[in-house]
Amino acid sequence: MAIALIDYGAGNLTSVRKGFSAVGAELFTPQRPSDVETAAGIVVPGVGHFGATTAISSDWRRAILHAIDAAVPLLGICLGLQWLFDGSDEAPGVAGLGLIPGTCARLSAPPPLKVPHVGWNALDVRRGAPLLEGIENGTTVYFTHAYAAPATPACVATATHGDTFCAVVSGGRVHGVQFHPEKSGAAGLRILRNFVAMVSHAV
Repeated sequence: MAIALIDYGAGNLTSVRKGFSAVGAELFTPQRPSDVETAAGIVVPGVGHFGATTAISSDWRRAILHAIDAAVPLLGICLGLQWLFDGSDEAPGVAGLGLIPGTCARLSAPPPLKVPHVGWNALDVRRGAPLLEGIENGTTVYFTHAYAAPATPACVATATHGDTFCAVVSGGRVHGVQFHPEKSGAAGLRILRNFVAMVSHAV
């Protein structure tokens, strides 16, 4: 069971690999879009500017969408979650994958709060989801971001830093977290383990 870790030059792949290794998962980095066909799951990481997602070319987008249509679970992390939405005000004209309606926007946080939002913050779990199995309301996880997706009905958990924003999406084959599970201690590892379990069940 191999999970594809998409490398488009915008993610700390080393820490993501370490997180998945800690829960016993095998990752590989596909070199071409056709390599995604062998993946049992897909992880799209990312930090920084939404414009970096333009490196995910149309061929890669088609391969990823085809895999999702074939029941392969996908997990977006940080910028990878934002990419699942229609787009972001950070890079107008750059399209997201469009799997979830909505546009990401810069956080508006009054003093003494600062943007970017960096550090530990609590999850407000709105409803149960396979990705959040064993995660209690109020669990703290590690964030680092200036833009965020809106708290739409697709979100199963939110967080608040000035604005309330989408922290977790999880439905069907499409999942995402705004925080970094690989840096979020036991709770983050539990979320990665939950994703791996979904991948195992989909195989």
